[in-house]
Amino acid sequence: MGIKEKRDRYKEEFRREILNSARDLFSDVGYEKFSMRRLAEKIDYSPTTIYHYFKNKDDLLFAICEEVAEQFVARLRYLRSVQSKPYEALRQAMLYLVEFAFDNPNQYKVFFLTRPNVYGTQEEFMKRESMARNSYFEFREIVQACIKAGKLRRMDIDVLTQVLATAPHGLITMTLYQSSFPWADQKVLATTLVDGLLRGFRK
Repeated sequence: MGIKEKRDRYKEEFRREILNSARDLFSDVGYEKFSMRRLAEKIDYSPTTIYHYFKNKDDLLFAICEEVAEQFVARLRYLRSVQSKPYEALRQAMLYLVEFAFDNPNQYKVFFLTRPNVYGTQEEFMKRESMARNSYFEFREIVQACIKAGKLRRMDIDVLTQVLATAPHGLITMTLYQSSFPWADQKVLATTLVDGLLRGFRK
């Protein structure tokens, strides 16, 4: 491995360390209490060093959210490619969201709960190229395919997409933040919720 390759590898590894530590810190203290200085203390580097990679905490948060959204996009595209039945692809996509949140609570919290306008205004979100926007459109395409296949009733596509995409969040946030409650098995809860929701919109 040459000098340039080693340098590039070190930069990428350090960037990864920054992102991982920042994600945990955002999850622990929230957006308002997060600071670049606090992050620097956590990873034992100077704030100046971090500024070489990210200009401020909003830039950091955006990068963290985009990584999460990229995972969603990859999963949705995979489901569309391997699942010949649109209805089952949609069901698996919804179950994946819940599974992801349970398996990666810090990533989920940072992406969905840290700051509501990390992607700017509604207009900016729709105009700006991002993995978050792409994940919405990918999910929307799966819902649209179900309607075209006659599996879901015809209605406003964005209303239906947004209802199906956001309804599982109630289950996720309650189970993540009310850990002392005697919840039933997470997989059973997720399956029951998703199947019930989809059944309600069957044609």
